[in-house]
Amino acid sequence: MTRILIAEDSATQATQLRIMLEDAGYEALTAADGVKALELIETMDCDVVLTDLHMPNMNGLQLVEAVRERYESVPVILITHDGNETIAAEALQKGAASYIPKRYLDKTLLPTLRGITDMLDAQKSRQQILNTLVESRSKFVLGNNQELVPVLVQHLETELRTFDYGDETGLFQISMGLTEAVLNAMDHGNLELASSLRADFDEYARLRKQRCETMPYKDRRVTLTVELTTEAIKLVVADEGPGFDPSTIPDPTDPENLMRENGRGLMLIYSFMDQVSHNTSGSEITMIKHRHSGCPAGDE
Repeated sequence: MTRILIAEDSATQATQLRIMLEDAGYEALTAADGVKALELIETMDCDVVLTDLHMPNMNGLQLVEAVRERYESVPVILITHDGNETIAAEALQKGAASYIPKRYLDKTLLPTLRGITDMLDAQKSRQQILNTLVESRSKFVLGNNQELVPVLVQHLETELRTFDYGDETGLFQISMGLTEAVLNAMDHGNLELASSLRADFDEYARLRKQRCETMPYKDRRVTLTVELTTEAIKLVVADEGPGFDPSTIPDPTDPENLMRENGRGLMLIYSFMDQVSHNTSGSEITMIKHRHSGCPAGDE
C-alpha cells in the first residue's frame, strides 16, 4: 500500500487529509511540521510527501528542498491557501513534484496522487526489468565531433550503474579510458593529427577544424561497440584512418608518459582498464574491464 506523509500544523486539516487519503486506499501518516516530517522519513518508508506551505520550525518550501536533497526519490506535493504563480514556481524549482492550492484540493489532490503513484509504480517495474538484464550490446557510429563524446560517455555510465559496476571512482576510470580512446580515434586516427602538434594548442585546434571540413578526413567515422555483461564490459573503438604500427607505441605503463604529449592517453587507458589490445593495423583498440575489478590485470 502506498504510504503518504502529511506535513500539516493544523490538526483539523491534517485529520481531514488523512481521512480523504485513507478512504481512497492510501496509508497516511501525519507530522506537525517539516522537522517532524523529516524525522518520520528517516524511520519509516514514505512514498509521497504532502506538505502545507506555512508551518512552524520548517515551512513547506524548506521541507521540499530538504527532501529533495536527502531523499531524491520521494516526490513532494506542496499545498497552501496561497495560490499565486510565484510560490508555485519557487516550489517546483526547489524540487516539488506538484503544487495544489487548497481551494482546489478536493478536486485535484487524488488525481494528482494517482498520476504520481502510477509513475512510481512504473519506475519500480522498470527497475525490476533492469534487474533481469544480464547482457547488453550496442554500437555507436560517430563523426569527429568532440562535443558528442561526454554525452556518449554519460549514456554509458547509466548502463554501468544498471549493472552495478562498482563505485563512482570505478565508473569515472572507465569513462576516462573510453574518452581517451574515442578522442584518440578521432584526432590521431581519422584526422591524422600528430601528438607532437599539441605543443602549440592554437595550431592544433586550427588544423583540427580544417581537417573536419576537408576530404578525406571529414567523412571518416569512429565506431564504438559495447558488450556489457554481469562479468565484464568490452569496449571496441575503431577509426577509419590509415592506422599505424602498434609495436611503435611507447611503453604505455611507463609513468613518465603522463607528462608527455605522446602516450598520455594510452597510459590512462592501460591504468584504468584490465585488458587492452590493438589490431594489427592500429585502427582499433579493445578495452576490457571486469566488474568490481581491482588492480589492472595488464595487457591481453
